[in-house]
Amino acid sequence: QVQLVESGGGLVQAGGSLRLSCAASGRTYSNYAMAWFRQAPGEEREFVAGINSSGARTWYADSVKGRFTISRDNSRNMVYLQMNVLKPEDTAVYYCAATRFYVWTNDGMAYWGKGTLVTVSS
Repeated sequence: QVQLVESGGGLVQAGGSLRLSCAASGRTYSNYAMAWFRQAPGEEREFVAGINSSGARTWYADSVKGRFTISRDNSRNMVYLQMNVLKPEDTAVYYCAATRFYVWTNDGMAYWGKGTLVTVSS
């Protein structure tokens, strides 16, 4: 079992930055690849970024490539999403997720957090 708790969401102006954090608990956390997904109002939840268990490899959705950075600190059981040059279309609830498989889909995730809201004003 892996429990995930997100934090760091809030209101920011377009062009600004935020860093989301995900605290993971569970003895097997470091065996999992981790990901961030987001769900905007009226939209389906979509993949944002993923990172392998060691932190050596990362994957990004085209919409955030070059602006967002995912990282993890296995010594602290933490995963981060640094978001720069934020746009109004980045407004969404952001979810942390864990998976044993490198399939970055909703169905591919084994565990989910409850999400944190990010609102980007224009």
